[in-house]
Amino acid sequence: MSSQTRTGSGGGGTVNKTCQFKLVLLGESSVGKSSLVLRFVKGQFHEFQESTIGAAFLTQTIQIDDTTVKFEIWDTAGQERYHSLAPMYYRGAQAAIVVYDISNKETFQKAQTWVKELQRQASPNIVIALAGNKLDLANKRAVSYDEAKQYADEHSLLFMETSAKTAANVMDIFTSIAKKLPKTDLSEQMSRTSQTRSGVNVGSANQNQPATSGCACK
Repeated sequence: MSSQTRTGSGGGGTVNKTCQFKLVLLGESSVGKSSLVLRFVKGQFHEFQESTIGAAFLTQTIQIDDTTVKFEIWDTAGQERYHSLAPMYYRGAQAAIVVYDISNKETFQKAQTWVKELQRQASPNIVIALAGNKLDLANKRAVSYDEAKQYADEHSLLFMETSAKTAANVMDIFTSIAKKLPKTDLSEQMSRTSQTRSGVNVGSANQNQPATSGCACK
């Protein structure tokens, strides 16, 4: 889907492009995936966030130069019993954020498993970001910044440490993803995914096939 909005006065306005991307969040339960999305979409943080069942769907837009980037966000459940559903949500995604808790070493190890799975099974050109969440718990840190950064560099991942609680780097990680998405190839991308572009039922996150986002910027 694409739209163009002319701004400015007279005949010399600029064309504002709107591009739409599917983004999925993956990671262990309780690492703060839902809190990151809630902070990004609504600017809110809830100290006690209920666990996601299946997956939740939200949207948010950000402006990158002359392009409005709309993210269709699938926030997946982290419990092991939902792991088998994950491919249904990352299939056709143009971007993914793999989240771990900097105060929990096991969640970082699990994040690496998710990265391997994405790089093996997701779209070849998917943009993957690694988010070390709960930066507000830096005094309880179990995963060093340098260790995570080295891993991210070795696997060509975007990397930031974030805090949904304080909002640190939350907007930045989504903005960095938006800037890295290959806007010049979006028409081709839409043609490959248009067959699954029929609308998303927000109330039915457990449907057989989540809609795949495409984008055509002109």
